Amino acid sequence: MTYEVYDDVITLRLIKEACRMLNVSEEAVLKLFGEYFFSFCKMSGYDRMLRTLGGNLMEFIENLDALHSYLALSYQAMNAPSFRVEKRADKSMLLHYYSDRHGLCHIVPGIIESVAKDFFDSDVTMEILNQTEEEERTGKKEHVVFLVLQKFRQPTKKTNEKTGTEAAIQQNQPEELDTAVQKISTKCSSSSSGQVLKKSYWDIVRSVVKFGKGSLLHSFEPVYPQQLWVEERVFCNAFPFHIVFDKELKVKQAGVNIQKYVPGLQTMAISIDDYFTIIHPEITFTISSICKFINSQFVLKTRREMMPESWKKQPMLKLRGQMTWMESIQCMIYLCSPKLRSLQELEERQMHISDIAQHDTTRDLILLNQQRLAEIELSNQLERKKEELRILSKNLEIEKKKTETLLYAMLPKHVANQLKEGKKVEAGEFKACTILFSDVVTFTNICAACEPIQIVTMLNSMYSKFDRLTSIHEVYKVETIGDAYMVVGGVPVPVASHAERVANFALGMRLAAREVMSPITGEPIQIRVGMHTGPVLAGVVGDKMPRYCLFGDTVNTASRMESHGVPDKIHLSPTAFRALQNKTFEIVKRGEIEVKGKGKMTTYFLIQNLHATENEIMGRSENYTALVNDIHQNASNRSICGNSLSDGEDPKKAEESPLEENSTINSKLCLLL
Repeated sequence: MTYEVYDDVITLRLIKEACRMLNVSEEAVLKLFGEYFFSFCKMSGYDRMLRTLGGNLMEFIENLDALHSYLALSYQAMNAPSFRVEKRADKSMLLHYYSDRHGLCHIVPGIIESVAKDFFDSDVTMEILNQTEEEERTGKKEHVVFLVLQKFRQPTKKTNEKTGTEAAIQQNQPEELDTAVQKISTKCSSSSSGQVLKKSYWDIVRSVVKFGKGSLLHSFEPVYPQQLWVEERVFCNAFPFHIVFDKELKVKQAGVNIQKYVPGLQTMAISIDDYFTIIHPEITFTISSICKFINSQFVLKTRREMMPESWKKQPMLKLRGQMTWMESIQCMIYLCSPKLRSLQELEERQMHISDIAQHDTTRDLILLNQQRLAEIELSNQLERKKEELRILSKNLEIEKKKTETLLYAMLPKHVANQLKEGKKVEAGEFKACTILFSDVVTFTNICAACEPIQIVTMLNSMYSKFDRLTSIHEVYKVETIGDAYMVVGGVPVPVASHAERVANFALGMRLAAREVMSPITGEPIQIRVGMHTGPVLAGVVGDKMPRYCLFGDTVNTASRMESHGVPDKIHLSPTAFRALQNKTFEIVKRGEIEVKGKGKMTTYFLIQNLHATENEIMGRSENYTALVNDIHQNASNRSICGNSLSDGEDPKKAEESPLEENSTINSKLCLLL
């Protein structure tokens, strides 16, 4: 989220995880992050703003605090670091980095090196000279001193030639300018009438600029008046927010409006630190500390206890501006403006736009930022809605998958997809498939003797096992009606091995049914299974609760095989027998029987798959049987230990033994599950 404030703990966790995954140091990751952050800021629309901060690297760094102060108008909770630069005699720089966010100082070299390379066509190397807790700054802020060495890149040959020409022009400029000044002075000192025309110094300079060749910027030197042509009253009104104080911090002068909102300043010889605290940079209120950060932007805040009683409940006034040391009079002047973000803050301090000087851009800044804050709030709302939509979309996708899973359990996948798209599902003819029916032996008697919930529990246990087997053997479950269970192989996706798949499924059904107990007798239930192979027609019938149904005589014959079957046997029709003949199955002939509606038919019983174990049929691990036998053996041994003790055996030890055995059995059961 763009305007969300994230804790540094999250950042440091991300860095540590990146270090672990990439096998690099935290310093390297942070430096790369600094390089990327600079690119990200440029891509985010701050490119021009960054380029205009300064004409060289030192000026750029000196103005970073001012940039952070401006950005704080939009990012109110931003906790930015502070920078101070010292120029050394060998042309290297000392960069002082202050921050109360520990562990992030290695981002700075990545940013500064990228800035030097992109904006100033130079290479920079940085190393840490000192890293301490700065006692001078309140709250013991982290203070890191970097040694910065800047090396400018060599220009191309063409550039060298051009630079040489410019240098020659600049070298000849003083002579040309002197000659031009002399000619103009002579010209202006006399006229045809013989009268002397007095021309001011500034007129001469203007003429030089107009007629001279080359640029004066390279040799510009400012000119100062011998005395300041400003009245004291006018100055205090023109700069309504300013304070002049001496080395002892005694206030010597103050603007009219700062006197208005800090009444105590009208008393002469009071100390400025009695009424103000320095918010930024976070230093002690002394002249020496201020001089160290003289190039920084200073933010002062009024002390609540020094304000009139009626003002103490309203927000305190903050001033933002520049400190300048006046050596000749040994005083510091603080030129400032109220630090305000919006019209609401202006009203809270009972101020008006008219209190701010007309030349002060704070007027425009407040009005522009008011609009900016409205845009930020709108952006925040949009981002929050976007995040809510993302979460809803994610939850919707989860629910959609659940719905699709349920739908695919009721209908074949390709059929369900066609119905979702609103298409009509055409009936399909399948020339060869194998259909299986099964039912529970004496199900009617069980229903008559049990509660409905017992019947539901029994059927659910049995059908859950059967459903698992359909996935293992890749057969399609058509439907269940009461105790009847119907599956088909080769539909809806035709496969040549449809008969083998259904046969293996039938063998698994028989094994699974033995694990389900009858609620009447407590013994395993028995099922009858019938199979038949032949052609069918398949399609979706109905608009409400549509079902994928099979039609044709093959369905009827398969049902007859089940109804004419024998408990715990798998009954095969002649066509099903032929489909499985010469395969890996053991089949025995039942003989000729009378089948209702079909006449006499020679049928068969499926006994087993000669090349597949029970575990393979049931889709279990090969270790399953060994684990079960082991558990039964341990249980048997425990029973023996519980009934008799060997000579000299401690009864207490024997009592503890079953518990140890139980632990072993439980662990093996967990492995089995």
